[in-house]
Amino acid sequence: MKSREKEQPGVLRDQAGKGGGPGPALGRAPSCPHLLPDQGPLTMDKGEEDDDEEAWLQLRPVEPLPSQCCGSGCSPCVFDLYQRDLASWEAARASKDRSLLSGEETQSCPSKLSPETFLAFCISATDRLTKDTYLVRFALPGNSRLGLRPGQHLILRYTQYGELLMLAAGTGLAPMVPILQSITDNAEDETFITLVGCFKTFEGIYLKTFLREQARFWNVRTFFVLSQENSLEQLPWSYRDKTHFGRLGQDLIEELVGSCRRKPFALVCGSAEFTKDVAGYLLSAGLAEDSYFLF
Repeated sequence: MKSREKEQPGVLRDQAGKGGGPGPALGRAPSCPHLLPDQGPLTMDKGEEDDDEEAWLQLRPVEPLPSQCCGSGCSPCVFDLYQRDLASWEAARASKDRSLLSGEETQSCPSKLSPETFLAFCISATDRLTKDTYLVRFALPGNSRLGLRPGQHLILRYTQYGELLMLAAGTGLAPMVPILQSITDNAEDETFITLVGCFKTFEGIYLKTFLREQARFWNVRTFFVLSQENSLEQLPWSYRDKTHFGRLGQDLIEELVGSCRRKPFALVCGSAEFTKDVAGYLLSAGLAEDSYFLF
């Protein structure tokens, strides 16, 4: 009787001891590739299931707000897009296949227009068609195109000026107030404002409380030029860093224009002499004649 140790290499016996002899080295891979034949399939514990559920919930599309629908009959509407994405998410979750969420992104709009937010585009050309009609062309990134379908349309809005540079002397502050307030009252208006008030003394500054409250807005800066003051120690701490002594001259105008966060449009109001002098300073500082308005 031969020892089992002398069996021919490269062959397997039937695990049940049947078959009567060695057979070829053939077999079937287990259903789970990293398990031995006598091991069962792996299962997730409760913690892993909870983590997986949380991951799926984070991938769930966010339902748009009613205010995000323009009510103009867009095709598709933001709610149509939401229902489409929700259906894709539910199908992917049911099959536990996250690759289904990627889907096929449309290539008709490489500029990534969004039905939920406004994006900025530069005007590349403006052609006058009639007395009151213009054809405006916008530049898109690269060689992209919008690819709008029938029933779709765009909602446009514009920011007329990136930054307003308000230069006011004395009661010339009056016309600046409603303009300033209209911007800060509109949460969607992101126009920067730099307001410079020119007065004789600190006590003579109009609307201190109003200006202090306006300066708390993220897009508003205020400065003061006092012609008859000469000591910062006499001013409150909150005014010392933004107050200049003397008159509003060329050097200060250039400093103000240079510190603007965007290309400014200047509003000037004061005495006839003040507006004339400031207009000259603005031109010397690099602003064009159509980049300022004299009240």
